[in-house]
Amino acid sequence: MFERMREDIRSVFHRDPAARNAFEVLTCYPGLHAIWLHRIAHALWRRQWKWLARSVSNFSRWLTGIEIHPGARIGRRFFIDHGMGIVIGETAELGDDVTLYQGVTLGGTSWNAGKRHPTLENGVVVGAGAKVLGPFVVGAGAKIGSNAVVTKAVPAGATAVGIPAKIITQEAPGDEQDAKRKAMAEKIGFDAYGMAGEMPDPMARAVGQLLDHLHAVDGRLEGMSAALTQLGSDYRGKDLPELRDEDFDCVKGEAQAERAANG
Repeated sequence: MFERMREDIRSVFHRDPAARNAFEVLTCYPGLHAIWLHRIAHALWRRQWKWLARSVSNFSRWLTGIEIHPGARIGRRFFIDHGMGIVIGETAELGDDVTLYQGVTLGGTSWNAGKRHPTLENGVVVGAGAKVLGPFVVGAGAKIGSNAVVTKAVPAGATAVGIPAKIITQEAPGDEQDAKRKAMAEKIGFDAYGMAGEMPDPMARAVGQLLDHLHAVDGRLEGMSAALTQLGSDYRGKDLPELRDEDFDCVKGEAQAERAANG
C-alpha cells in the first residue's frame, strides 16, 4: 500500500511542475486524497459492503469535490490535476498513467444496467471540462481537448476536440513524414511550434503542409542542380539565406502564451 502511495506522489512530480516537495503533495493535493479514498471504497465495494463503500465515496466527494463511484476501476499512477467537479461513473475503467483535469465527466448515456461508462486506456489525457459519455473505448495515448463532448470511440494516439467531438488522427511517433518535416524546419532555421503532437489544430496542419511543400521544392531544386552539373554546367546553387531566431521570437512568444492560456 505504501509503495503505491509513493508511486502516486512520484507521478505528481512527473506531471505537475508546480509540485515543490513530497510533504506539500501529500497534504495539499485533493486529487491524491480522492484516489486513496477511492481505493478504500472500491475494496469495500468488491467485498459487497456497498453502503459503507458509498459512504466513503460520499465523504471523499465532500472533502475533495471529486466524485468517483466506488465501482469504478482505476489503474496505477492515475493523476487528477486540480480536480474540482470531476465525476467518474460506476462502470468506468481507467488504465495506467491516465490524467484528468478539473470538471471532467466520465458518464453514461443510458439508464440500462451493465456497462454504461467509458474505458480509458493507458496514458489518456482528458482536458478541463470535457465530457466523455458512453460505453466505448478511448485508445492508449489519446487526448481529449478541453470542453469536448465525446460520445464515440477515440483511436489510440488520436485527439478529440469540439462539440460534438471530432477525431484528429495523429501520426505515429517516428513517422517518416514527421521526420521529413522536422528536418526541413531545422534546415530553414524555423522552430515549428505548431507541429507539437499536443496541438493538432488548423495552424499545425498549415505549417505541416508548408513544410511538406518546401521539402518537395528543395528536392526538386537539388535534382535540377545535379542534372545541370552532369550536362557540364558550372552552375552552383547558392546557400539558403539564414533565418534569424529573433525574427521568430514574437511568433514563439504568442504561441507559448496561447498554450499557457489553454492550460
